[in-house]
Amino acid sequence: MTAREVLDWIPAGNPRGSWPAEEKAAELTAQGQPATVRMDLDRDRFIVVPVEVR
Repeated sequence: MTAREVLDWIPAGNPRGSWPAEEKAAELTAQGQPATVRMDLDRDRFIVVPVEVR
């Protein structure tokens, strides 16, 4: 994984799975900060990161 800003993270073992991370990404996107969820396999967690604009 390339180094990038992590806006939030949720343990992969969360009972609701990635939903809390997806909800946070949607909330940030609605506030004008486009975000998406990725899996950080090395740390076993879902991370919310900014969307890269190309």
